[in-house]
Amino acid sequence: MARPKEFPLEAAWLPLLSDFGVRPASLLRRAELPDDLFVRAGVSLSTEEYFRLWQALQVEVADPLFPLHLARVITAESFMPPLFAALCSPNLTVAAERLSSYKRLIAPMALDVASKRGELVLTLRWLDAKAIPPQSLIATELAIIVRLARIATREPVRPLSVVTANPPQPAAEYAKFFGVAVKRGKSHALTFSRADAERPFLTASEAMWKTFEPELRRRLAELDADATTAERVHAVLLESLPSGQTAMEAVARRLGMSKRTLQRRLGEEGTTFSQLLGRTREELARHYLVKTSLSCTEISFLLGFDEPSSFFRAFHEWTGRTPEAVRQLSAG
Repeated sequence: MARPKEFPLEAAWLPLLSDFGVRPASLLRRAELPDDLFVRAGVSLSTEEYFRLWQALQVEVADPLFPLHLARVITAESFMPPLFAALCSPNLTVAAERLSSYKRLIAPMALDVASKRGELVLTLRWLDAKAIPPQSLIATELAIIVRLARIATREPVRPLSVVTANPPQPAAEYAKFFGVAVKRGKSHALTFSRADAERPFLTASEAMWKTFEPELRRRLAELDADATTAERVHAVLLESLPSGQTAMEAVARRLGMSKRTLQRRLGEEGTTFSQLLGRTREELARHYLVKTSLSCTEISFLLGFDEPSSFFRAFHEWTGRTPEAVRQLSAG
């Protein structure tokens, strides 16, 4: 089993707390985190700790609109390095691709970038599929992407659609900010028109991007430095299984190595890609069955199976039981 992955805590938290009148000591006590967290150098948090910190912030601020307030007060100068680097992009499509590469430097999440019928679709994905993110964090992440597009273009960019599992309230205020009503769905996603995706960024600067990129690459390498190849594969699978990307070639590409190199390194660690895929699927399957009300059909697709019957067979091979039997046992 891979050990919990940790992510750096950005220095921007202290100014954020000051803006919202939140006392750091009170926030950290509520989040059950060390009192000196914000004054330490090189602090990292697990996904669970990061979500606890954000949940505590949500309670301390006690304002359902604070994700919008946060997005509105952000300026280009206050962006964290990966976001500021995105501002240097020629347009939103390139900015999203850069964020996709470096987003996990500032939060335990990924940004999936896709083009559908010429439209740009950006989907948030949490790197630990078992952890449940606070609703306010999801709303904040979606709002910041829209805010970034508006700052960069100096235009009131409006997404074609905003989808999230639990639309934030009050709905009218969020619709006013986004320019479209937030709809309920199984993902957390923004869709932009081709015109907005290709609209030139007035903040574009290739020279500035070349300044930022080496440092971002270095920090990303540091984040992965202590992880074994098996742990890195496990992390990629947790992120990519719901989109059906289970091929070894795709995972190797994400890790920046060839399929043969990946096979060799896993062999040196005493495992195989197939074994890791099976263990990751079983781990997620048990989580979904015990901790959620998702149907077996929905779970099968979240695990990257083409058909529910394939999931049922695999689950029985892993556990000797059917998915429903495991769910019933957990219910007591």
